[in-house]
Amino acid sequence: MAPVILLAIESSCDETSASVLRDGQILSNVIYTQSVHEKYGGVVPEEASRLHSKHIIPVVHEALLQSGLSKHDLQAIAYTQSPGLIGSLLVGACFAKSLAQSLALPSIAVQHMQAHVLSNLIGDKTPGFPFLCLTVSGGHTQIVQCNSPLQMEVLGETLDDAAGEAFDKSAKLLGLPYPGGPLIDKYAALGNPLAFTFAKPQIPDLNFSFSGVKTSILYFLQAEQKKDTDFIEKHRNDLCASIQHTIIQILIQKLIKASKQTGIKEICIAGGVSANSGLRKALHETGSKQRWNTYIPKFEYCTDNAAMIAITAYYKYLAGEFADLETTPSARSTF
Repeated sequence: MAPVILLAIESSCDETSASVLRDGQILSNVIYTQSVHEKYGGVVPEEASRLHSKHIIPVVHEALLQSGLSKHDLQAIAYTQSPGLIGSLLVGACFAKSLAQSLALPSIAVQHMQAHVLSNLIGDKTPGFPFLCLTVSGGHTQIVQCNSPLQMEVLGETLDDAAGEAFDKSAKLLGLPYPGGPLIDKYAALGNPLAFTFAKPQIPDLNFSFSGVKTSILYFLQAEQKKDTDFIEKHRNDLCASIQHTIIQILIQKLIKASKQTGIKEICIAGGVSANSGLRKALHETGSKQRWNTYIPKFEYCTDNAAMIAITAYYKYLAGEFADLETTPSARSTF
């Protein structure tokens, strides 16, 4: 049987990425990150779309070059269909469909959050089914039960802000530049996580809420700065450590609850926030106490990347789940 070789494209937000996969193995994963958004304090959708249009061809070319294959070796072209910035999604989808048409190949539409979950299937150490995945990113926070590569159920999700938003918004309150989440992680390593206490909203079932955490931090900082205008500067490391500890505890406690309810001990994390060193450490420590088997994607597969689109497309290819030309991108999640 001929090997299954796919090209995958990710363009849901501010990373332009392309990956080549052969029989479930990632041969290349090229990512161009749009650093221009840093000066605006957040992603500017129109600018993101323009930069995707500018960089998608060289990124795809480099992915093929690194794989040692050509476009004529491909069996299908995959792309991110939802969710994301609609203009950014359109760039990737239109390019993928056009390339597929020109090569007389099928195209495969991939759901971005499903792909984050399946990033745990890249590499040698992978979870068995069923497994639970805590998916944490800038726009989403979910606990997903994955029964097979193509059968998933969302057990709980955020009712307002996502964990990544909580990190970035807290960083902004501390005067840190965008994206602030990685900076909180950096300073947290130097601070005391128990120095300050912030609210942990009690949300029923397996759902999350982080808006109350942000408000708690805001009011605390306002009160302390009235007493000492240099409070943040003097206590930055402890503040970052305490904020990170609070958010991580909310995430981990829900994950423990989900594991007890389902009886599943194969536990994964995914999404951009899964690159956070505090969360990775907390998962390993909790896993040891709870007797879980824990899995974390490599750093390059945590943030938005095309390799996760490729691995998802691989299973959809095997199942014969192809998209037609009428399949359109959607800014909203279709998970």
